[in-house]
Amino acid sequence: MREPYVPAVLGTETEFGITVRNQADFNPVVASSMVINSYAGAASRIQWSFDEESPGRDARGFGYEPPPTADYESGLVNVVLGNGARFYVDHAHPEYSTPECVDARQAALHDKAGELVMARAVLAATPLLGAGQRLFVFKNNSDGKGNSYGSHENYLVPRAVPFSDLVRHLTGFFVSRQIFTGAGKVGGENGRPAVDYQITQRADFFEEEVGLETTLKRPIINTRDEPHADPTRYRRLHVIIGDANLSEVQILMKLGVTSVMLAAITAGSLGEPVILDDPVDALWRISHDPTLRTVVRTAEGASATALELQWHYHEWLAKHVEEHGTTDANLEALGEWEGVLTDLEHDPASTADRLDWTAKLRILEAYRERDRLRWTDPKLRMLDLQYHDVDRERSLHRRLAESGRMRRLFSEAEVHRATQEPPEETRAWFRGRCVDKYGDAIVAANWDSLIFDAGEESLKRVPMMDPLRGTRQLTAELLERSPHAADLIQALENDLRR
Repeated sequence: MREPYVPAVLGTETEFGITVRNQADFNPVVASSMVINSYAGAASRIQWSFDEESPGRDARGFGYEPPPTADYESGLVNVVLGNGARFYVDHAHPEYSTPECVDARQAALHDKAGELVMARAVLAATPLLGAGQRLFVFKNNSDGKGNSYGSHENYLVPRAVPFSDLVRHLTGFFVSRQIFTGAGKVGGENGRPAVDYQITQRADFFEEEVGLETTLKRPIINTRDEPHADPTRYRRLHVIIGDANLSEVQILMKLGVTSVMLAAITAGSLGEPVILDDPVDALWRISHDPTLRTVVRTAEGASATALELQWHYHEWLAKHVEEHGTTDANLEALGEWEGVLTDLEHDPASTADRLDWTAKLRILEAYRERDRLRWTDPKLRMLDLQYHDVDRERSLHRRLAESGRMRRLFSEAEVHRATQEPPEETRAWFRGRCVDKYGDAIVAANWDSLIFDAGEESLKRVPMMDPLRGTRQLTAELLERSPHAADLIQALENDLRR
């Protein structure tokens, strides 16, 4: 018998695009490191510990790849923030990983906090540039030159759920959900057919249905089996097929609807899965049609549009929620989802106050009409990038939000607070507060442990294998009565002896 569905611990990881204008020897790794190290709000630069990490472990039971060495990602390019997040260099990009969150709304807020952290880091790094140089960082997924970088989602799922069930149910869902998760993009890439404008930035780069890779031959379903928690109880679904969104409503929908989908799979409350005849082909063909008329075929010979498929999932999830219930945040996401599907059916342009891909398309169409531009005009690609600029003075998305043309869920004060305060209901609380209070004594960290130098002969490792422990309720009093790291370690050891 399967375990009950655990609270939906979730979070996002976003790689940002980066470039420096007028820098002939531009090196993205060096530039990314400069951005991370310049962040004025960093409480501590702490080496990331790879001791318990296993990114090469495959959920299908295939093979094993060793984790990266600490030499690659050292303390110079890794910052653990006081809000429990990780801010670091991943490959050739600055990346922000949110702290562990307990619902879609909280995770969406911390995703937006990552944008503010990055914007502040860019401002802090700007004085280090040479004369005439300018740093640009974008929350997007493609540089327009054949390179794509990820915006990943992570969901904690009971280990008892067979991975094959996730594959069978989620493939069709992920292929079709892009109509409400896409960020929009001018042109096509990666050898796909030419297109003026498409729904998503990532669809062109997916080449397999199921696999372990995240940078080559990207799969629709990623099999990385690295739970960052007790592996006998949990697995972490690592979702790599999504765009980096700026719309707050869109981020909430993406995370909330997927959370409910996982709850329904766990409960066994879905019908027979929708099996697409060719998911990879369907993925890019749906993306290449902003009119949403493209029809894809199922393995049984039926046909449907992405919108029809999403209505099918909506019917399933509505029945699941009626029987099993869900969180307030998920109910909010489901309500937004239903509204978006209804409006997409009537007129996609009517969703421009909630969806990045339709908001951007409206901007580009206005420029095309005003200046009589072809879709191949470089000015349109520039505007495409400018939509995603983290610089609040240049960002086209920011202008829409400030003028009321893009709906918001969070106040500026809430986003600012999320850059400083960790979620209270997960182990991120303990991690963030330890960084703030004992930063000088923390020599290494990862998601499920902190390693302290408490002045003793050996370092002390504090395990945090349960994402739902280390909460404010469980640890606030402990931290309050432990003025120094040594006091904290002593108190924890005393608790273990009892």
